[in-house]
Amino acid sequence: MDSTSDDGVFLGVDGGGTKTAFALVLADGTVAATALAPSCYYLGQSIDLVREVLSAGVDAVCADAGTTPDLITHAFVALPGYGEVSADLTTLDTIPGQVLGHPRYGCDNDMVAGWAGSLGAVDGVNVIAGTGSMAYGEHDGRRLRVGGWGELFDDEGSAYWIAVRGLAAFAKMSDGRLPTGPLRERLADHLRLAADLDVVDVVLNRWQGDRARIAALARVVTEAADDGDTACREILRDAGHALAGLVTSTIAHLDYGADEVVPVSWSGGVFTNEAVRTAFREHLADAPVDLRDPLLPPVLGAALHAARLAGRPLHPEAVTRLRAHAPTVFPGGSDE
Repeated sequence: MDSTSDDGVFLGVDGGGTKTAFALVLADGTVAATALAPSCYYLGQSIDLVREVLSAGVDAVCADAGTTPDLITHAFVALPGYGEVSADLTTLDTIPGQVLGHPRYGCDNDMVAGWAGSLGAVDGVNVIAGTGSMAYGEHDGRRLRVGGWGELFDDEGSAYWIAVRGLAAFAKMSDGRLPTGPLRERLADHLRLAADLDVVDVVLNRWQGDRARIAALARVVTEAADDGDTACREILRDAGHALAGLVTSTIAHLDYGADEVVPVSWSGGVFTNEAVRTAFREHLADAPVDLRDPLLPPVLGAALHAARLAGRPLHPEAVTRLRAHAPTVFPGGSDE
């Protein structure tokens, strides 16, 4: 990459519950390089994980672009779990500087990258449904997060939430408490179960309840729903409704006027499912919202936000070019 700091080189980092995405974007909207690294979700692990993942990802994306961190004009690092442990904020805020070697960066929760990408960093609400779920909105300088309280008692509509309900349906099918549907055979085959009860050994003993591995089972639920599984179809419908509920609650607390139409979008792998999107739209059919397909994936939203933080927002022509790049940037999504 032939660039100078005058051109503007912006680093976007989108941390997810499954993986972490990196993108270097030039001021003209060109995507210079991308990279993927493991999840930097550190809760339940050492906070050192964040430093390790960021270091590996920054090294990889800079090497691919033929540049070095000191030439990055500004970065925005979106981290899962940011803000959920007050005592960790100072450490999390300093780690990107240690990795980059300079103070030209911002750090916040990954919800901000989802919002910036999906809406182009304008006032409105974005709902995230990946491994976890939450909504984030901005209005006249106000910022608000709703949901995202964790997989044990919240994260409604997320991949983890879908998977856990799928596991519950599997257990009930095995017991005869639910009619057997395609889910039972699909899940048994996927986990290579010798007997249905072995699911306990796999999920609790071998996986130790691992959040990402459980969330990945959401795909089995969606496949079973496509096969006509009634219980799984209901799970996906409920997921869409729950995610719509995050949106309406966010709007209600951002002091939008009764006559205002609120831009709303979404991000995260769960929204790749048509049944979820349909239920989401149906639940918001009578709400004063303007549903917009996401403009950019969260990692490019993070880069866009980095430029704004630097006081050098990308021109509309550059954003148009960035949108043209978007389908080729992690087409499968940067998170589940």
